[in-house]
Amino acid sequence: MSETPGSVADTEEHGEAHAATVAAPPPEPKDARWLARAFELARRGLGRVSPNPAVGAVVVSGGEAVGEGFHEEFGGAHAEVRALEAAGGSARGATLYVTLEPCRHEGKTPPCTDAITAAGVARVVYALAEPNPEAAGGGEVLSERGIEVVVPDADSLRAISRDFYAYWFKHVRAKTAFVTAKWAMTADGRLATRTGDSHWITGEDSRASARVLRAESDAVIVGIGTVLRDDPRLTARTGDGREPVRVIVDSALRTPPKSGLMLAAGQPPIIACSETAPPEREDALATRGAEVMRLPAPGGRVDLGVLVDRLHERGKLRLYCEGGPTLLGALFDGRRVDEVCVFVAPKLVGGKQAPGAISGRGVTRMKDAFEIKDAEWKQLGDDMVLRGRVGEWDWMA
Repeated sequence: MSETPGSVADTEEHGEAHAATVAAPPPEPKDARWLARAFELARRGLGRVSPNPAVGAVVVSGGEAVGEGFHEEFGGAHAEVRALEAAGGSARGATLYVTLEPCRHEGKTPPCTDAITAAGVARVVYALAEPNPEAAGGGEVLSERGIEVVVPDADSLRAISRDFYAYWFKHVRAKTAFVTAKWAMTADGRLATRTGDSHWITGEDSRASARVLRAESDAVIVGIGTVLRDDPRLTARTGDGREPVRVIVDSALRTPPKSGLMLAAGQPPIIACSETAPPEREDALATRGAEVMRLPAPGGRVDLGVLVDRLHERGKLRLYCEGGPTLLGALFDGRRVDEVCVFVAPKLVGGKQAPGAISGRGVTRMKDAFEIKDAEWKQLGDDMVLRGRVGEWDWMA
């Protein structure tokens, strides 16, 4: 598992050597089963460990899990170490399943390869090679020490790994944050009625799912229009302590000092405004604990590309943007969206003035429309959820 980013060239060079030393057979059913469990564990670390990747691990002996672990906090023990500690002496001769190649370097913690070797593990199976060249190569180290190392070759496993670690690859290779655009709409594509009423478009199952997505993110972003219309708290409330940083894009600092965002428990929000926003409004918000982040604002609107990069510099690798249409439109116009998550309710509201999901410039020809690739539909109660990637994802190749 990695702690620092590296270059694309170094990663590719490592990959050539790596392929020569690590086996790549089709996955055995047992391997697929335990790797799936490792990913379940890894998901618990999302929203907790950035700028490290979330990793899960399982130690299996005699067909049974004898130890499990995940990376729980930045600077804390890695998933492999936690799983091995849980397994104790049962780790000797066992198989270790881990979602990402064990690290070979010393960062905030010692190399995981040393802990694996000391525990007497006989076999290590991991789903994805580490893209960070400073941490990559753990598989080769383990092989040289006589431990069997396997990276199963399966399209389904690659798809799971790619989706889960897309944010990590973008951090390492593109050196910026991964952006998910989320919205809830009626079947006729409306975010609210013509009077602005949007409570509630979707059912409770969808809203609960959206809160989990918040919890798994490092920051949740909304525009000032959403704040003024809905007065949201933007908290996750999942019960596991994970709460993202809340960011409001508010060029003119119109956020009410007594809004739900300002009064809700949790980390004080960040308000991104223009460099020329009124100082007296900043003072009123700062008194309530908000951090005001002044950014370039060409045309009077905050430059969202600069905001995304600034949050990434602070270690926020996964950004969850909930709208409204002005914010989403600007993100799409700037080609900063990597993934969409759209909750669709079986409702129709009509109305010429009822807002749609995305504004901005948009495209002029249908052939230039943003294509949602690898689209997946899932039913949640009466609603449907569409999730898929946007853009080329060349940093994942």
